[in-house]
Amino acid sequence: MTDYVRWLSELGMDDVPVVGGKNASLGEMIQNLTDVGVQVPGGFATTADAYREFLAKDGLDERIQTVLDALDVDDVTALSQAGPRIRGWVMEQPFPAALEAAIDDAFARLTAEAGTAAVSWAVRSSATAEDLPDASFAGQQETFLNVEGLDNIKHRIKEVFASLFNDRAISYRVHQGFEHRNVALSAGIQRMVRSDLAASGVMFTLDTESGFRDAVFITSSYGLGEMVVQGAVNPDEFYVHKPTLAAGRPAILRRSVGDKAIRMVYEGAAGTKSPVRTEDVPEADRLLFSITDAEIEQLARQAVLIEQHYGRPMDIEWAKDGNDGKLYVVQARPETVQSRSGNVIERYVLREKGPVLTTGRSIGSRIGAGAAKIVSSIADMHRVEAGDVLITDMTDPDWEPVMKRAAAIVTNRGGRTCHAAIIARELGVPAVVGCNNATDVVKDGQLVTVSCAEGDTGLIYDGKLAFDYKTVELSAMPEIPVKIMMNVGNPDRAFAFAATPNAGIGLARLEFIINNMIGIHPKALLEFEQLPADLKAQIAPRIAAYSSPREFYIAKLAEGISTLAAAFAPNTVIVRMSDFKSNEYANLVGGTRYEPEEENPMIGFRGAGRYVAPNFKECFELECEALKRVRNDMGLTNVEIMIPFVRTLKQAKAVVEALAEQGLERGKNDLRLIMMCELPSNAVLADEFLEYFDGFSIGSNDMTQLTLGLDRDSSLVAESFDERDPAVKKMLSMSIAACRAQGKYVGICGQGPSDHKDFADWLLKQGITSISLNPDTVIDTWIYLAEQAKTL
Repeated sequence: MTDYVRWLSELGMDDVPVVGGKNASLGEMIQNLTDVGVQVPGGFATTADAYREFLAKDGLDERIQTVLDALDVDDVTALSQAGPRIRGWVMEQPFPAALEAAIDDAFARLTAEAGTAAVSWAVRSSATAEDLPDASFAGQQETFLNVEGLDNIKHRIKEVFASLFNDRAISYRVHQGFEHRNVALSAGIQRMVRSDLAASGVMFTLDTESGFRDAVFITSSYGLGEMVVQGAVNPDEFYVHKPTLAAGRPAILRRSVGDKAIRMVYEGAAGTKSPVRTEDVPEADRLLFSITDAEIEQLARQAVLIEQHYGRPMDIEWAKDGNDGKLYVVQARPETVQSRSGNVIERYVLREKGPVLTTGRSIGSRIGAGAAKIVSSIADMHRVEAGDVLITDMTDPDWEPVMKRAAAIVTNRGGRTCHAAIIARELGVPAVVGCNNATDVVKDGQLVTVSCAEGDTGLIYDGKLAFDYKTVELSAMPEIPVKIMMNVGNPDRAFAFAATPNAGIGLARLEFIINNMIGIHPKALLEFEQLPADLKAQIAPRIAAYSSPREFYIAKLAEGISTLAAAFAPNTVIVRMSDFKSNEYANLVGGTRYEPEEENPMIGFRGAGRYVAPNFKECFELECEALKRVRNDMGLTNVEIMIPFVRTLKQAKAVVEALAEQGLERGKNDLRLIMMCELPSNAVLADEFLEYFDGFSIGSNDMTQLTLGLDRDSSLVAESFDERDPAVKKMLSMSIAACRAQGKYVGICGQGPSDHKDFADWLLKQGITSISLNPDTVIDTWIYLAEQAKTL
């Protein structure tokens, strides 16, 4: 006897052939993870046998197969005619009597268990070839939300069956090598989670761009989850560090506020043709995070439990119920792109730059260039030819046939976990989503370059720019007698850079975090209430999601530092405290109110001198507070502190004491203090400076400037600037020798060894402990030094 329906609570992953990947996964979680805190709404599912019996009635399956056998899915016109024709046949087909009776009985039991008639349901598709480790099938079939009443349930089940023959689904199966007749569909009926009253989103148990495994990536927006999945909104984004979470410590690495301009909510009228609608989110709510820190960490814990159960990276949809306040998992499937990546790193690097037309969130780390084709609807897909750049308001999985032809994809809307982003990632096509204005600022036919190789921000450049591409086989890296570290200031690139062989970060510039993640002068935040109205109005939207202006500054610093620390853990991450010059601080919002005008800021009010100056003390304390959060609260003690531009022994003593007063005492909790060795006085008095510090990190740029008396920003004397000058080498040699004599750390983090391999070789022979390089020079310099080391 045919099983027409199965209860989710009775299902597991062995039942994929019976109810498809999605419904089998829901049952697997209900059975195995409910007791450990993963909450999944219950329900029932129609079976693959039920679907096959439905299709076999009156020979419908044979008629469908005849059409599909004759179809060329790359012919967009033919595909757009065949799909609707087949779907019309499915909708006209009556249910077999036994199947209809089984649905009636199951729904009656479901509503009786609910104890109230005022319940709505989700009707979800689940294909028997869906959610497998080697194919995502993301969004290929339909899901229907807020369905009320038995008649509407049955209508939606039929629409689910028909959705197996969406144009996108037909095309996707062909391109993935799945036989149409081998795929069956199950409809899952679950109680709706009232996320229309709260929030919902998607989470991955790895970083979707780099494949970094120690983070959970969560997106969230107000209302029902379809807005996030479809890419209709730019959601909030969060990263949670798994090892820190497991240790029971605060574990949120990053928080990014999305604009969340619209949300999907219930229409409210039972049985309406459109049971949901979209509405604008109030401006004030857009500036706030859609979920709390406690909820972010609770979601991450559920994600980790799911990943541990399945033993592989997972792609999970979640929803918060606005009535009971609980967080529910409504779908979990294997992540199918980064989990396939091997021991090879791809590197795309632009060789030139051009005017930036617009920016958004980068998908992947590739570069694509070609003629822009502005497409307003799926009806115009035929205009996009191989090698063009597809630019549109919002792609969805219906566009998959044309997405694979594009050199790159650019959208006005969408976040990094929308269906379009997932498919772009799977196809290996660079995409920039959430640009807001791409269709307005780019002209149809204009040559553009889409770069996703410069961090979290994707850039669309005017013109077809030259770029390089290479791959690196990581397992082939040779042994060398020096530690190779990296200069990394951009937290957006941390996870990707950490995949390159390294011994940690030798220089993490705090000013990069201040400039890019904060953008506001610290004193303007400390004195926010005293600011003029126009300046307050400029700052207020940026800080709205945080409890106070001061908290915003500390939290964003801590987020940047902790992301770098987590990415490279357990290797050392040396964080240099802020080294803005006065003219650079003045460029921050509100900066001109507080910064002096100096003739030569390069040798003016900067570095350690600022930290011990009365008028900067409060700003220095903010940096100390951020570092304490990362080291003491989060437990990321691989972070070490570096102090720049220490002119005198008196300054050295004063800044070490100031750090201790702020709770960052040298040696306590294994804290090492490193001094930036970049002035001739540092080299001449190296032994004396080392009394206050645990080692030196040589800054070759300033050491060259100050030894040779050159302004490194002046083009008039630029040709004389060379770190390999004998006088500069003498200073460096003295510094290295002093550290070695005292058994202390000595590294170099200046530009010199990144630019000159022979200089790196000289440093190696001087006995330097580590060489910190720009990430794009690590591999080549490493291999060069390995060859040179053979002659030692």
